[in-house]
Amino acid sequence: MNVQYIFHSGFLVETGKCCYIFDYYRGEVPKLDPDKPIVVLCSHGHQDHYNPEIFAILQARGIKDVFVVLARDIPEKKYPDHVSVLKAYAGQTYELSRGEQLQTLRSTDSGVAFVLTTDEGVVYHAGDLNDWAWDGESDDYNKQMRGNYRHEIDKLKGKQIDVAFVPLDPRQEAHYADGLRYFLETVHVKSVYPMHYWEKPDVIDRFIQEYPQYKGIVQCLK
Repeated sequence: MNVQYIFHSGFLVETGKCCYIFDYYRGEVPKLDPDKPIVVLCSHGHQDHYNPEIFAILQARGIKDVFVVLARDIPEKKYPDHVSVLKAYAGQTYELSRGEQLQTLRSTDSGVAFVLTTDEGVVYHAGDLNDWAWDGESDDYNKQMRGNYRHEIDKLKGKQIDVAFVPLDPRQEAHYADGLRYFLETVHVKSVYPMHYWEKPDVIDRFIQEYPQYKGIVQCLK
């Protein structure tokens, strides 16, 4: 399983049989095998997570075998033409076109998070599922947010995740690592790629310095 960072929360995961593009927003899409099928997944409709331009990019590269998974909050008027689309609801399990299993969690912001089981391993993409606590919010708000986040992540207890994409947002200041720390403490995961860091990848170095016990797990694809 090969992982390549695109931009922001966008990643390409390639297996021997298929390529999976998560939350394309902008940036250079890596080289793709035109004979290999592509699954495009989008966790929600925020403009920094869903850009329909990805379908024009794939078409221009001669990719014909495309399957699309879009969270239910994305309006159908923004769907691609002539491409199969699965509308994903939170708390569901789906079988994809080549036998992959896709589980969804409910986001603490909008849309869903994805747990994708392929023949080469399990991939988790959080979308905007995160512990969105902020210094400027009330204690009640932050407590509720924390509870909602942990309720969803606890559903992954006992599950082996091979690759995970999890927000690490420096805008949260003192709370920047709350979500990632709880994920690492709760889930059996081999490799975690922080995302959603708004072109400030130094936040990854900060996290590893503050939590060196996760140095071998937390990866950086700046």
